[in-house]
Amino acid sequence: MSAAEETGVEEQPWGEVSPDAARRLLIAAVEAFAERGYHATTTRDIAGRAGMSPAALYIHYKTKEELLHRISRIGHDKALAILRTAADGEGTAAERLAAAVRSFVGWHAAHHMTARVVQYELDALGEEHRTEIIALRRRTDAAVREIINDGVRAGEFDVPDVPGTTLAVLSLCIDVARWFNVAGRRTPDEVGALYADLVLRMVGARPETSPR
Repeated sequence: MSAAEETGVEEQPWGEVSPDAARRLLIAAVEAFAERGYHATTTRDIAGRAGMSPAALYIHYKTKEELLHRISRIGHDKALAILRTAADGEGTAAERLAAAVRSFVGWHAAHHMTARVVQYELDALGEEHRTEIIALRRRTDAAVREIINDGVRAGEFDVPDVPGTTLAVLSLCIDVARWFNVAGRRTPDEVGALYADLVLRMVGARPETSPR
């Protein structure tokens, strides 16, 4: 599965990126970074995958790092939107936490190639861009922590260490991007449902408050 295909047929992959040449280069960069890693990938590799010359790449992106930043920013914005939607939604804390995990895991599985780049190439960003992305990560952390705190206050969850549990939940979800295989026996939705159940058990959700 290519980076252009992994998002599914219901949306144009990377539709927020324009013009078309910039979008093609970004898709090629996702594929190259996911397969070879950021440091082992050259601008020539990226341009070749996009069917363009290396010189054409610099018309749209000044550096390889600028490409990585664009990918990382879009991916983190999407991840944050998923978690904030769940955190701000209606329902009990257990219902909102289950929705957050299902959606977050489902995205990391369905977009596993993009997610690997977004989640595991942070250190390749320059200082300014890394600081920006870390701020977004803190906001995703806050969204999950908010739900868990709500559950503790409501007596739904038994969590002695909310920050540590938040980190564990996010780590569990993010790691899906590392191992998910489209040829495997579970779909992204099925993995999301499995992980939602596991996370509810992790926080000690009472059976009567857990989503069925």
